[in-house]
Amino acid sequence: MVARLLRIPLSVALLLGAIVACAPGRDLPFLPYSPPTEYRLDAGDLVRLITFGEEALTGEFRVSDNGTVSLPLIGSVRAAGLTPRAFEAAVAEALRRGSVLRNPSVSAEVIAYRPIYVLGEVNKPGQYPYQLGMTVVTAAAVAGGFTYRAVEAYAGVVRTTDGQAIEGKAQRQAFIRPGDVITVYERRF
Repeated sequence: MVARLLRIPLSVALLLGAIVACAPGRDLPFLPYSPPTEYRLDAGDLVRLITFGEEALTGEFRVSDNGTVSLPLIGSVRAAGLTPRAFEAAVAEALRRGSVLRNPSVSAEVIAYRPIYVLGEVNKPGQYPYQLGMTVVTAAAVAGGFTYRAVEAYAGVVRTTDGQAIEGKAQRQAFIRPGDVITVYERRF
């Protein structure tokens, strides 16, 4: 009788071990840590440019798929990979070079970041606007919260950095970035 009682917990432990061993996303490496840096523009970002004293050069502009912003009077200016401050300088230089303004004063700010995508075991998978300070769990919350089948401790994240996509596992408190694709896995019962 005692031997039979000991076998039940052992078989339950083996079953639980097998379930954990096949948990989806478990074998993904963690996303590499990268320290917070100044934000760099990329395709899909919406930027407000203000050129002092020039209404025609002031407005909201979207970074195109090829990484440029088309501006009146000067044409396309490269934005992808630049910080907002560096983009200001690039626009000012283009205005000087094109003899549009002698001493331009340009200000740039990001007013809408490129979206994030939340897939898998959330109540409303889809595309959502990125907000500063978002984590994996806040992205899931924006997507309607976890389903009852969701693995809540971690998620898969695909992140494109310098034109190269990497995939890894991120814990629920990990910060996400604009353009990230977050996959919330289904747990195995």
